[in-house]
Amino acid sequence: MTEAETARLRAMTPADLDGVLKLEHELFPDDPWSPEMFAHELMQPPADRLYLVASLEEQPLAGYCGMLFVPGGTEPASGQAEVMTIAVRPDAWGHGTGSLLLSAMLEEAKARDCGEVFLEVRADNDRAHGLYSRRGFTEIGVRKGYYQPSGTDAIVMRKDLR
Repeated sequence: MTEAETARLRAMTPADLDGVLKLEHELFPDDPWSPEMFAHELMQPPADRLYLVASLEEQPLAGYCGMLFVPGGTEPASGQAEVMTIAVRPDAWGHGTGSLLLSAMLEEAKARDCGEVFLEVRADNDRAHGLYSRRGFTEIGVRKGYYQPSGTDAIVMRKDLR
């Protein structure tokens, strides 16, 4: 049994923020989200946002993710979603936790009638880029110097859910 098969997902709460911020700074030292950014996201209406944490028996916080939803019109699958963040502890890499988090967000996007999902990934993050490519995301552009203060480019990716 893989770790992802035993991982449990649940909604992120303000009580998770200390652990989330610690992992955020470990994984993204050049441009981590601030405590205020995470707190603001968690205060948004559940219809607009979804933030999850993955826990394993020995790791209460193995990873986390967040997604923004934009409703569409009256046509089926006309909404859009954007992966806001996804992170997995280094000692949980390669065991499916990131894929589990991404799958949960994609399923929720489908359930909310979204026809497409967008994300930005750091150009130097080969591991994440590979995950997104394997899950059917395609590159649609580059945002030069997007991540600040590092100035790292962002690769913009899209997945069609229709």
